[in-house]
Amino acid sequence: MFDINPYYIFTIITIAAGGIPKGYDEGGFSASTSLASFKHDYGLTASLWKNNPSGLASRTANISSFGVLGAAFGSLIALALTDRFGRLRTWQLFVMLWASGILMQVFSSGILGFILFARIWGGLGAGGLTVVAPLYLSEIAPAKSRGMIVSIYMVLLLSFLTLGFFINYAVSVTMAATSTQYRLVQSIPLIPVGIAFICSFFLSDTPRWLASKDRGDEALEVLAHLRRSVKNDYRLSDEYEDIQEQIQVRQQNLSGVPIWTIIKEIATVSSYRERFLLGIIMQTVAQWSGGNGITYYIPQIFTYAGVVGSNTSLITSGAYGVLKLVFTLVFTWGLVDVFGRRRCMLTGIAIQCITHVYMAIYMSLFIQSENKSASDAAIASVFIYAVGWSIGLCTVQYLYGTEIYPTRIRSVCYASNMALHWFFQFAVVRVTPNMFVSLNIWGAYVFWAMVCFLGFVLLGIWAPETKGVPMERMEELFAGRWWMGWNAKLAPRERSVLQEKDSKEPSSAEVERV
Repeated sequence: MFDINPYYIFTIITIAAGGIPKGYDEGGFSASTSLASFKHDYGLTASLWKNNPSGLASRTANISSFGVLGAAFGSLIALALTDRFGRLRTWQLFVMLWASGILMQVFSSGILGFILFARIWGGLGAGGLTVVAPLYLSEIAPAKSRGMIVSIYMVLLLSFLTLGFFINYAVSVTMAATSTQYRLVQSIPLIPVGIAFICSFFLSDTPRWLASKDRGDEALEVLAHLRRSVKNDYRLSDEYEDIQEQIQVRQQNLSGVPIWTIIKEIATVSSYRERFLLGIIMQTVAQWSGGNGITYYIPQIFTYAGVVGSNTSLITSGAYGVLKLVFTLVFTWGLVDVFGRRRCMLTGIAIQCITHVYMAIYMSLFIQSENKSASDAAIASVFIYAVGWSIGLCTVQYLYGTEIYPTRIRSVCYASNMALHWFFQFAVVRVTPNMFVSLNIWGAYVFWAMVCFLGFVLLGIWAPETKGVPMERMEELFAGRWWMGWNAKLAPRERSVLQEKDSKEPSSAEVERV
């Protein structure tokens, strides 16, 4: 539509850097807790807990999970601030919160209570950024490239998740096991995010937010700057009119409506309730099928699978991160629009389930043996699991959340889903080490496999295919019984009409359940 200009690219990269805190926490920080220097300072050495392995698991879990707990509250706070103060100022506020938390964490000097507080405080910022950054990017991107632009946030997140493992490997082989070792690892993300924070003062808020605050002239000027166009360009005028129209529709839907009225409608209107519960189920399966629990403790899992040596485990974890990044890119920039959301999701869950079953067998029968073939298969299984997660629930859970809700209930449903996402992630990260102790390692994998199986069945019959269905027609996918969602489709006789109209106008295709 318009030539992409340096300012537009500069804006995208700056705001997408809001994904770095979450990504680096899952890769860099989580791996740093396995460094000998960190274990020594925070009392995580196994010899100190010979008679209390569950106590060691609890302390490790608390340090890792408290950042996620803070992020859960941060995501809720962000939803309350973005409309009032704007996307840009809220983004800057959460960067400062996160950075101050990281500084406290780095200099907590082995004081357990201090690092737990710092983890929660920094988590507030990281969680808030997971809401604000994608929102900002979605509001500055043209409709036809919105998915790709927003996915740059995920690319940076996964890139720094992967980089974190390699940084841990580098310091483990080049530095002495002193406090400086893990402090360096944990402070690294301050550099790129700090640069992005400085760059953000050369940006403006999104045209959509400015227009919603009756700052139309400023909104049009910012839009022209992003599109490298003049204000009287007819294409720019069309895009601005679309923004104004969407804002008016939203205001008509929500003006003077108390939030409790919206909540009541979600509970009583069957179509709203069905979509809300589908989002909840998707978040539940995504988190409790092992996803982030495995990522946070991946060096430990590779050790269980037979990788010898902490340094080798770190480098293998880095390769795991690279694989996740590559397949997430393949998914977000092509696969999902070729095969559809539903097929990718179910394929991914099936792959997860199969790998969990094998890992349960390995951890039960072969973990103490010298069977190299079984060990190699277990290591390969972890990598195959990463492929399933990346092409399935890793991204589909967010994509469905942006598509299936109508304007009237979107904010409440999105807030609920994100809060549940973070609280579940906190719970998973918190209990995973204890599951390894109380259920045994194979028992944890059996649990994850059961969740995957139930999720495959439930989502397989409930979740409709949303690819190619305009958001204003999404209501019709949920018009029938929920257990027939698998068969909701566009009527064959209308498909050709829909394809001819494509991007020209919303589809008038009828949706039926048979």
